[in-house]
Amino acid sequence: MKGDITYLGYGLAAIGPGIGVGLIFAAYINGVARQPEARGMLQTIAFTGMALTEALAILGLVFVFVFAG
Repeated sequence: MKGDITYLGYGLAAIGPGIGVGLIFAAYINGVARQPEARGMLQTIAFTGMALTEALAILGLVFVFVFAG
């Protein structure tokens, strides 16, 4: 029973990184549309932000397997 609740918790927690990645790339597209010459700098920042956001989701997945047992 405890494991089921842990998986449900991770499923709900995965919503946050999903929204975060969407917001990061929405801001990136908006920034490139406004200032195309800044594309290189904005792309680096966007991919760094995406990597950090996804790292939180992966860390949450690791915690599911550690604490579900």
